[in-house]
Amino acid sequence: MFYSLTGKVAHMEPGVAVIDVGGVAFKCLTSMGTLRTLRLGDTATLYTHLNVREDALDLFGFAAGTELHCFKLLTAISGVGPKAAIAILSELSPEEVALAAAAGDTKRLCRANGVGPKLAQRIVLELKDKVMSFSSGGLEDGFIEPGGPSASGNAAKAVEALTALGYSPTDAAMAVGRLDSALPVEELIRLALKGFAGNT
Repeated sequence: MFYSLTGKVAHMEPGVAVIDVGGVAFKCLTSMGTLRTLRLGDTATLYTHLNVREDALDLFGFAAGTELHCFKLLTAISGVGPKAAIAILSELSPEEVALAAAAGDTKRLCRANGVGPKLAQRIVLELKDKVMSFSSGGLEDGFIEPGGPSASGNAAKAVEALTALGYSPTDAAMAVGRLDSALPVEELIRLALKGFAGNT
Protein backbone atom coordinates (compact mmCIF):
# COMPACT_ATOMS: atom_id res chain seq x y z
CA MET A 1 0.00 0.00 0.00
CA PHE A 2 2.78 2.43 0.97
CA TYR A 3 6.18 2.15 -0.73
CA SER A 4 7.86 4.97 1.14
CA LEU A 5 7.23 8.19 3.07
CA THR A 6 9.21 11.40 2.66
CA GLY A 7 8.77 14.25 5.09
CA LYS A 8 10.10 15.96 8.19
CA VAL A 9 11.03 13.93 11.24
CA ALA A 10 8.49 15.27 13.74
CA HIS A 11 9.14 12.97 16.70
CA MET A 12 11.39 10.11 17.77
CA GLU A 13 11.37 7.67 20.65
CA PRO A 14 12.76 4.15 21.08
CA GLY A 15 11.22 2.02 18.33
CA VAL A 16 9.21 4.87 16.79
CA ALA A 17 9.79 7.60 14.20
CA VAL A 18 7.04 10.05 13.24
CA ILE A 19 7.24 11.48 9.72
CA ASP A 20 5.20 14.59 8.88
CA VAL A 21 4.14 14.40 5.23
CA GLY A 22 2.29 17.56 4.18
CA GLY A 23 0.71 18.04 7.59
CA VAL A 24 -0.18 14.36 8.09
CA ALA A 25 2.04 12.65 10.67
CA PHE A 26 2.72 8.94 10.14
CA LYS A 27 3.85 6.87 13.11
CA CYS A 28 6.41 4.33 11.88
CA LEU A 29 7.64 1.49 14.06
CA THR A 30 11.33 1.06 13.35
CA SER A 31 14.72 -0.23 14.44
CA MET A 32 17.44 1.49 16.41
CA GLY A 33 19.57 1.27 13.26
CA THR A 34 17.13 3.50 11.40
CA LEU A 35 16.65 5.86 14.36
CA ARG A 36 20.41 6.46 14.47
CA THR A 37 20.24 7.87 10.91
CA LEU A 38 17.42 10.35 11.65
CA ARG A 39 17.48 13.84 13.13
CA LEU A 40 14.50 15.84 14.40
CA GLY A 41 13.38 18.47 11.91
CA ASP A 42 15.33 17.00 9.00
CA THR A 43 13.67 15.66 5.86
CA ALA A 44 13.90 11.88 5.64
CA THR A 45 12.62 9.02 3.53
CA LEU A 46 11.51 5.76 5.14
CA TYR A 47 10.77 2.61 3.14
CA THR A 48 7.59 1.18 4.58
CA HIS A 49 5.68 -2.01 5.21
CA LEU A 50 2.06 -2.05 6.42
CA ASN A 51 1.38 -4.96 8.74
CA VAL A 52 -2.36 -5.76 8.86
CA ARG A 53 -3.75 -7.49 11.95
CA GLU A 54 -7.31 -8.06 13.11
CA ASP A 55 -7.02 -5.38 15.78
CA ALA A 56 -4.46 -2.97 14.32
CA LEU A 57 -2.66 -1.57 11.30
CA ASP A 58 1.04 -1.18 12.06
CA LEU A 59 3.28 0.83 9.74
CA PHE A 60 6.97 -0.07 9.79
CA GLY A 61 9.57 2.25 8.30
CA PHE A 62 13.25 1.83 7.52
CA ALA A 63 15.95 4.22 6.33
CA ALA A 64 17.33 1.71 3.81
CA GLY A 65 15.61 -0.60 1.37
CA THR A 66 17.97 -3.40 2.41
CA GLU A 67 16.75 -3.15 6.01
CA LEU A 68 13.13 -3.37 4.87
CA HIS A 69 13.98 -6.38 2.68
CA CYS A 70 15.68 -8.08 5.64
CA PHE A 71 12.66 -7.29 7.85
CA LYS A 72 10.33 -8.99 5.35
CA LEU A 73 12.59 -12.04 5.11
CA LEU A 74 12.70 -12.38 8.89
CA THR A 75 8.94 -12.00 9.41
CA ALA A 76 8.30 -14.66 6.77
CA ILE A 77 9.97 -17.18 9.10
CA SER A 78 7.63 -19.09 11.41
CA GLY A 79 7.89 -17.75 14.95
CA VAL A 80 9.49 -14.45 13.95
CA GLY A 81 6.98 -11.65 14.35
CA PRO A 82 7.52 -7.96 13.62
CA LYS A 83 8.72 -7.27 17.17
CA ALA A 84 11.40 -9.96 16.97
CA ALA A 85 12.48 -8.76 13.53
CA ILE A 86 12.77 -5.18 14.81
CA ALA A 87 14.77 -6.43 17.81
CA ILE A 88 17.17 -8.26 15.48
CA LEU A 89 17.59 -5.24 13.20
CA SER A 90 18.12 -3.01 16.23
CA GLU A 91 21.08 -5.19 17.19
CA LEU A 92 22.40 -6.28 13.78
CA SER A 93 22.65 -4.64 10.39
CA PRO A 94 21.20 -6.46 7.36
CA GLU A 95 24.79 -7.34 6.39
CA GLU A 96 25.37 -8.93 9.80
CA VAL A 97 22.09 -10.88 9.59
CA ALA A 98 23.14 -12.24 6.20
CA LEU A 99 26.59 -13.13 7.47
CA ALA A 100 25.17 -14.84 10.55
CA ALA A 101 22.82 -16.93 8.38
CA ALA A 102 25.56 -17.89 5.93
CA ALA A 103 27.97 -18.80 8.75
CA GLY A 104 25.36 -20.54 10.94
CA ASP A 105 26.18 -18.08 13.73
CA THR A 106 23.20 -18.41 16.10
CA LYS A 107 25.04 -16.65 18.95
CA ARG A 108 25.12 -13.42 16.99
CA LEU A 109 21.34 -13.54 16.50
CA CYS A 110 20.82 -14.29 20.19
CA ARG A 111 22.21 -10.83 20.97
CA ALA A 112 18.81 -9.45 19.95
CA ASN A 113 16.31 -8.93 22.76
CA GLY A 114 13.79 -11.79 22.93
CA VAL A 115 15.64 -14.10 20.51
CA GLY A 116 16.59 -17.37 22.17
CA PRO A 117 18.75 -20.23 20.87
CA LYS A 118 15.83 -22.15 19.35
CA LEU A 119 14.49 -19.17 17.42
CA ALA A 120 17.99 -18.20 16.31
CA GLN A 121 18.54 -21.74 15.04
CA ARG A 122 15.27 -21.61 13.08
CA ILE A 123 16.25 -18.28 11.51
CA VAL A 124 19.65 -19.63 10.47
CA LEU A 125 18.15 -22.83 9.05
CA GLU A 126 15.44 -21.08 7.05
CA LEU A 127 17.70 -18.39 5.65
CA LYS A 128 20.45 -20.90 4.96
CA ASP A 129 17.98 -23.08 3.00
CA LYS A 130 17.92 -20.30 0.42
CA VAL A 131 21.64 -20.67 -0.20
CA MET A 132 21.97 -24.43 0.30
CA SER A 133 21.73 -25.50 -3.33
CA PHE A 134 23.86 -22.58 -4.46
CA SER A 135 26.65 -23.07 -1.93
CA SER A 136 26.69 -26.85 -2.28
CA GLY A 137 27.46 -26.82 -5.96
CA GLY A 138 27.07 -23.51 -7.75
CA LEU A 139 30.43 -22.02 -6.98
CA GLU A 140 32.47 -25.18 -7.30
CA ASP A 141 30.85 -26.12 -10.60
CA GLY A 142 32.08 -22.95 -12.26
CA PHE A 143 28.82 -21.04 -11.86
CA ILE A 144 30.73 -17.77 -11.66
CA GLU A 145 32.33 -16.56 -14.84
CA PRO A 146 36.07 -15.83 -15.11
CA GLY A 147 36.90 -12.63 -13.26
CA GLY A 148 34.18 -13.27 -10.69
CA PRO A 149 34.77 -13.93 -7.02
CA SER A 150 36.85 -16.91 -5.98
CA ALA A 151 35.08 -20.03 -4.75
CA SER A 152 37.14 -19.85 -1.58
CA GLY A 153 37.55 -16.75 0.53
CA ASN A 154 35.67 -13.65 1.49
CA ALA A 155 33.98 -13.10 -1.87
CA ALA A 156 32.31 -16.51 -1.84
CA LYS A 157 31.06 -15.94 1.72
CA ALA A 158 29.69 -12.55 0.70
CA VAL A 159 27.85 -14.07 -2.26
CA GLU A 160 26.29 -16.72 0.00
CA ALA A 161 25.22 -14.06 2.50
CA LEU A 162 23.63 -11.91 -0.22
CA THR A 163 21.78 -14.94 -1.54
CA ALA A 164 20.51 -15.60 1.99
CA LEU A 165 19.04 -12.08 1.90
CA GLY A 166 17.02 -13.01 -1.18
CA TYR A 167 19.17 -11.82 -4.09
CA SER A 168 19.67 -14.25 -6.96
CA PRO A 169 23.02 -16.06 -7.13
CA THR A 170 23.72 -14.37 -10.47
CA ASP A 171 23.06 -10.84 -9.17
CA ALA A 172 25.00 -11.52 -5.97
CA ALA A 173 28.00 -12.91 -7.87
CA MET A 174 28.01 -9.98 -10.30
CA ALA A 175 27.79 -7.41 -7.49
CA VAL A 176 30.61 -8.98 -5.48
CA GLY A 177 32.66 -9.61 -8.62
CA ARG A 178 32.97 -5.84 -9.15
CA LEU A 179 34.59 -5.42 -5.73
CA ASP A 180 38.04 -6.12 -4.30
CA SER A 181 37.85 -9.69 -2.99
CA ALA A 182 40.56 -8.88 -0.43
CA LEU A 183 38.07 -6.72 1.51
CA PRO A 184 36.50 -8.14 4.70
CA VAL A 185 33.29 -10.10 4.18
CA GLU A 186 31.04 -7.55 5.91
CA GLU A 187 32.52 -4.73 3.82
CA LEU A 188 31.90 -6.70 0.61
CA ILE A 189 28.28 -7.26 1.66
CA ARG A 190 27.84 -3.59 2.61
CA LEU A 191 29.20 -2.34 -0.70
CA ALA A 192 27.20 -4.85 -2.73
CA LEU A 193 23.97 -3.86 -0.92
CA LYS A 194 24.80 -0.21 -1.53
CA GLY A 195 25.17 -1.02 -5.21
CA PHE A 196 21.80 -2.83 -5.29
CA ALA A 197 20.14 0.15 -3.57
CA GLY A 198 21.61 2.51 -6.15
CA ASN A 199 20.12 0.45 -8.98
CA THR A 200 16.55 0.51 -7.65
